[in-house]
Amino acid sequence: MAVNQAGSSLDSLISSFNTRIAELQELVIGRNMYPASSINDLSAVDAALKAMELQIQAIKDRLREENEAIPKAKRLINASLQQQKKLQSMSVHVPSHLSERITVLNSDTNKGALTEASNLQPGFGTLKAEEEPAALPKGKKGRVSPPLWYITADELDSLSSYMRGRLTLDKVNSAINDMAAYAETNAQLIGASKKKVAENLWEKALEVRDIAMTETIKGKHFFLETDIKGPTLKLDNTGKAILTVLRHLGRINETRIGHHRVIILLKPQ
Repeated sequence: MAVNQAGSSLDSLISSFNTRIAELQELVIGRNMYPASSINDLSAVDAALKAMELQIQAIKDRLREENEAIPKAKRLINASLQQQKKLQSMSVHVPSHLSERITVLNSDTNKGALTEASNLQPGFGTLKAEEEPAALPKGKKGRVSPPLWYITADELDSLSSYMRGRLTLDKVNSAINDMAAYAETNAQLIGASKKKVAENLWEKALEVRDIAMTETIKGKHFFLETDIKGPTLKLDNTGKAILTVLRHLGRINETRIGHHRVIILLKPQ
């Protein structure tokens, strides 16, 4: 009985060893079945994983940068809003006609008087020779353009309702543009030599030169009442009201020289 049990245990042990050996043989066969291709496949998978890791890291870096930029963007938006409010506040006091200054010529001037304004020759002296120009206000680089001293809404509101009437800030400042254009035309006539002035304007050029040489006008920008022909400032009730307002606010002064009513542009005090 003991011999039979010992033989049975030995057979069971041998069977276990055979089973284990068979399993090991199958593993070896599976391992060596496609050795070359398995290595390439694993390398490709490894490369793909590394590429994905790099992309994920780049996305994380980008998200971090965007998150850090949010406070800066908020500060920029707040600064832009404040600047917008300032510009809107400033625009209230700026007339809509602040585009390029339009040099207004009267009907005679439109016939072709001043052909080469770039060759103007401002100077000093009496009019012994008809081509010698009169004195003009000068800056560091030649003749100075007529000033544009616009009025503000506060100045307009400071006037009595009777004086202000229906005048608007835009209309008054547009009239200031017109006056500067009239003064510019006269300055060109004063500074131009005879060959630069049309024949039909030479008489007026002599008149404004004589006016420019008077002690009251000398060195100042001015225009004549006869120059007032629009487009905004006209010799009507509205135009007269505008002149009254500008005279009251210290933008113009008036005098009479000969038969001409002369309006002088003044710097506000």
